[in-house]
Amino acid sequence: MGRMRYVIIGAGAVGGTIGGRLAAAGHDVTLVARGAHLDALRNRGLTLRQPEQERTVRLPAVDGPDRRPLPPDTVLVLTVKSQDTAGALAAWVDAPVDGGGTAGERLPLFTAQNGVVNEPAALRLFARVHGVCVWLPATHLEPGVVVANGHPHPGVLHVGRYPSGSDDTDRAVAADLTVAGFVAPVRPDVMRWKYGKLLGNLGNGLQALFGRDIPAELTGRVRAEGEAVLAAAGIPHTDQAEEAAERGDLVQHRPVGGEQRSGGSTWQSLARGAGSVETDHLNGEVVLLGRLHGVPTPVNAAVQQAVRRAVRERIPAGEFPSPELEKMLG
Repeated sequence: MGRMRYVIIGAGAVGGTIGGRLAAAGHDVTLVARGAHLDALRNRGLTLRQPEQERTVRLPAVDGPDRRPLPPDTVLVLTVKSQDTAGALAAWVDAPVDGGGTAGERLPLFTAQNGVVNEPAALRLFARVHGVCVWLPATHLEPGVVVANGHPHPGVLHVGRYPSGSDDTDRAVAADLTVAGFVAPVRPDVMRWKYGKLLGNLGNGLQALFGRDIPAELTGRVRAEGEAVLAAAGIPHTDQAEEAAERGDLVQHRPVGGEQRSGGSTWQSLARGAGSVETDHLNGEVVLLGRLHGVPTPVNAAVQQAVRRAVRERIPAGEFPSPELEKMLG
């Protein structure tokens, strides 16, 4: 395969880190963003701050496809939050491709997102879907700026075909990501890794609600409910020991500019006042599977409800009153 061009759909924490590193490695990268972030990318470029260096790259930045056909060697990388997936897919699926056909018919789409709902949503519209399991500690709170705390590698990105298998496109993209500094194993069972990551992400909502002072018992309970519903549904997943062995010391959290990472992706959505969060696609996935398979999931359901309230009432990240959640749990 020849050199590929990348369109990063959602240039936030994950997308900005992937796009910035690919561009620094010499790849043709276009960033897709909106609002103040898009304005900053156009006016000042993308500033990527990492433990070892800070660099600003000037890249084409757009809010969606234009009328010009996309080159057939384009790879679409979806890095929006799950609640924004449907809109992003709809915007890009019918984009024309040089030589005929559409993006949905001809171009590979990589879902570098948390949760497990994006892949089936994409496969309704795109013929070539590739899952990416993302371990990438990064933060996007300020327009035009992404802070990536991972060291010595910015992240581990497992790639593979959806629903299973792997192909030359996976291997070519993994090779590009490796040159860009990531650890990028090709895995024919990428969804097994993504379901393991889902279990790890069930604490994101709790962190968004309570900051660093999460009651340990609650973290254990959201995960235990998750493991119970995956067992009932017969869905295989990695466990914490396998994940720790895979990650090893490859991605350590290091301070950037003297500051540690403030919080995960859900915390950042609340802190930015984004107006929406991913919880209904993370804890909500556990609740859905529990209802389908007759497994009670009261803690995950309470977290969903509490986070929706935090968004609605603009309760700042980390400042949800813990007695309120205990009341919801009865």
